[in-house]
Amino acid sequence: MISESLYQEYLSFLLKGNKSGCARIVDGLIADNIDLETLYLSLFKRSLYEIGDLWVANKVSVATEHLCTAITEALMTQAYPLIFRQVHTGKKAVVACVANEYHQIGGKMVADVLELYGWDTYFLGSNVPVEGLIATIQERHPQLLCLSLSISSNFNSLDKTIKLVRIKWAELPIFVGGKAFEFMPPTVLDAYSHVKLVNSLPDLKFQLLTFGDDRAR
Repeated sequence: MISESLYQEYLSFLLKGNKSGCARIVDGLIADNIDLETLYLSLFKRSLYEIGDLWVANKVSVATEHLCTAITEALMTQAYPLIFRQVHTGKKAVVACVANEYHQIGGKMVADVLELYGWDTYFLGSNVPVEGLIATIQERHPQLLCLSLSISSNFNSLDKTIKLVRIKWAELPIFVGGKAFEFMPPTVLDAYSHVKLVNSLPDLKFQLLTFGDDRAR
């Protein structure tokens, strides 16, 4: 668990752009054997969502929001010793944000959790053209594709991506997730085969533990 006082201290450092202060807190939590899920959800995700709300309320500038995002992404590398010491299984996953999506931290968290569970991941980052994504799938032969969508108005990019992937790989399992799905009905993906909505990191963990048991919808 992360205490509320420690979280508020971290948030204060983050809003001030104090990377070293944030890093000291993260180092301390890792030294105390915090699990990756708690670190990502209770510190990184919570703080970024709160800062996003402050930006929407015009209480912080877009520059501050971008700075906080950049610091958080850098801090995630401190958790790599937790991630990359795991024994890998040989399973491979491609993780990407669809075209016109520029918020990549959620996708990066998914890639890190996959690594924690022994997968080899290929994280392509933000705004990935579908042609480049298809080329990577052809090259890497993954058992799983993960797509991130943060903005609901960009759903057409996700739709295009899934349909073009399906032309070549009719049964490749696809996990999709992101903040965009908070504003859409749960049935929005029902029209696609072998596509699952993953709402959170705990949900991702469950899906990975049961992966292959029921790939068909």
